[in-house]
Amino acid sequence: MVVEAAADDDNGITASLLLIRNSDASSSADSENPAENSPIEQVALTVPTTDDFTLPCVTFRTWILGTLACVVLSFLNQFFWYRREPLSITSISAQIAVVPLGHLMASAITDRVFFKGRRFEFSLNPGPFNVKEHVLITIFANSGAGNVYAIHIVSAVKIFYKRSMTFLVALLVVLTTQVLGFGWAGIFRRYLVEPAAMWWPQNLVQVSLFRALHEREKRPKGGLTRNEFFLIAFICSLTYYVFPGYLFPMLTSLSWICWIYPKSVLAQQLGSGLHGLGIGAIGLDWSSISSYLGSPLASPWFATANIALGFTTVVYVVTPLAYWLNVYKAQNFPIFSDGLFTSVGQKYNITAITDDKFHIDLEAYDREGPLYMSTFFSIYYGIGFACLTATIVHVVLFHGRDIWRLSKSALQKRHMDVHTKLMRRYVQVPEWWFMCILIVNVAATLLTCHFYNDQLQLPWWGVFLACGVAFFFTLPVGVIAATTNQMMSLNVMTEYIIGYIYPGYPVANICFKVYGYISMKQGITFLQDFKLGHYMKIPPRSVFMAQVVGTIVSALAHLITAWWLMDTVPDICDRSALPAGSPWTCPGDHVFYDASVIWGLIGPRRIFGDLGYYSAINWFFLLGVLAPLLVWLAHKAYPDKQWIKLINMPVLLGATINMPPATAVNYTSWIIIGFLSGYVAYRYYRNWWGRHNYVLSGALDAGLAFMGVALYLCLGMSHVSLDWWGSRPDGCPLASCPTAPGIAVKGCPVF
Repeated sequence: MVVEAAADDDNGITASLLLIRNSDASSSADSENPAENSPIEQVALTVPTTDDFTLPCVTFRTWILGTLACVVLSFLNQFFWYRREPLSITSISAQIAVVPLGHLMASAITDRVFFKGRRFEFSLNPGPFNVKEHVLITIFANSGAGNVYAIHIVSAVKIFYKRSMTFLVALLVVLTTQVLGFGWAGIFRRYLVEPAAMWWPQNLVQVSLFRALHEREKRPKGGLTRNEFFLIAFICSLTYYVFPGYLFPMLTSLSWICWIYPKSVLAQQLGSGLHGLGIGAIGLDWSSISSYLGSPLASPWFATANIALGFTTVVYVVTPLAYWLNVYKAQNFPIFSDGLFTSVGQKYNITAITDDKFHIDLEAYDREGPLYMSTFFSIYYGIGFACLTATIVHVVLFHGRDIWRLSKSALQKRHMDVHTKLMRRYVQVPEWWFMCILIVNVAATLLTCHFYNDQLQLPWWGVFLACGVAFFFTLPVGVIAATTNQMMSLNVMTEYIIGYIYPGYPVANICFKVYGYISMKQGITFLQDFKLGHYMKIPPRSVFMAQVVGTIVSALAHLITAWWLMDTVPDICDRSALPAGSPWTCPGDHVFYDASVIWGLIGPRRIFGDLGYYSAINWFFLLGVLAPLLVWLAHKAYPDKQWIKLINMPVLLGATINMPPATAVNYTSWIIIGFLSGYVAYRYYRNWWGRHNYVLSGALDAGLAFMGVALYLCLGMSHVSLDWWGSRPDGCPLASCPTAPGIAVKGCPVF
């Protein structure tokens, strides 16, 4: 084996990845010309380099199974989103479930050809169920697998602020925010889909599974085929989830320090995986491991290492120092919480400072006093500031030359691998299709915000500003996502902008955030699906069709499910009114609501500006500028030290951007599994990793999803539960207690 850095002067993006290239990789690929294969070894080991362009894609089976998968996943993901530990059911579950259905339809439905010999000739059964149909069905399912962020607006208004919002307004907001991203996807396809260096690691999980389910493979001597390995792993995952999902929920977070010191607030603050710093805490539950960061098996090791370093720095260095030095009266509040407090550690009464017109009452705010946050929550916002500027500076320094070259000459031959060449035989999606969607969608958004301004509060100029923000950041954030499998968040930045310009209007703030942030995120999701179609050689127009239809169907299914739950579950999301042990605590929606209060109702000037208590947090913007600049200068000074370019500051600084609602145990367990897969298995068991790593990820996801749904349908709906020591996750009741002298909180000792 020859080891070399995948770097050259013609492709700075590839150079920045510094992925090790195995000279024997071609033996695991199907390419007749190994020199044309992808320069990314993970892609070369995983993605097929042949194409049967005669296979039908858009069939009756595609429409029926794709729509069904999209609706079912949308319902399940929205249903479980409101629960204490959100169960994220990925499209991999649908990818597996539709296989027997596809083969059943191929064997049972008539193969009669209708309108034979005419222009509209078609058949309900064009032959055996094939991999290209399967890919399109999965792209349908991808639309339902993600959380529809705009529903947070509905939850915040109806549940937390207890104001009215009609179903029509909610539907218009959900549809326009979900579809707006097509415009950005169309503009940036040439930069984020066709170049080989934009390899989208998460797609390799699904590609591996497609090959396992459709390719006939000879069993290696002493080993297993991919299908056999998948079935074994799937059954193990399915069976095991009975324990953390029902019998022994404490497996979600084994915080053993709390068991040793059951009466020590300090020990529980340090050891709690759900409400503290999670030292020594570990989760033996795949839903806990993959719920916020995705599958650790799909993360490149250099990205996992950056996340580990960022998490360790923020959680084990910065947070405890700030807390025990009592920065911002930190000891008056829990060390880890997304709550909003008064100066003496009591829950802040938001209703008291809101007037009848859904606007801040400044006199009431002066009476109630300033709003305070936990140490970690304030650091969370500072990290968001740093991550924003770091993303821009990193992409300009490390990828700017390549982006400029692509802007001037689009794709040249040296940027084309075998996959791009094979895709050239298919008719591309015209740019004007995307532009029409963008223009129509912006017009619909303007009309919605104008005619329903009493409910949405967002002025017309706010719509254009949100679109400008999304357009500006789609490319830099997309580059990070396509090379590290980590999505940088813009939600804090969008809140900050509109909060300064238009303070006191909470719904306007969250609408601006959704249009500015989610349209960008949706655009990147569409680009990722285009890359999946690129790898599997699906006609681009077929992919576009599946995305458009799937997005609309998914938006409807998510909203209907959320509306139904809000009308049928008593006190949903109200932690003070829910019975003990209720799963309907809505952690993500609480964070969203708290943010609307901080940035929208009160406004950043009274929190982080010249009138605020947390103004020093703004220095994090400068940190985000300097951090990638220092890495770039170090690389220029020591070009032979290739490991320097593996330090990715947007990923490192943004490591904890999901905390809260993610907790420490979600990270500690994820990092351990990521190390075992991305470093140990990839480095020392390369053949096993190439054959089984991504298949294992898909099997764990699928087993968890099927058993999680089965447990709820069989036991959860009937309210059959267990009450014993192992049914209490974490077991650290004192971890949320303040430690400042004289602060009285129910259930906590007074120091």
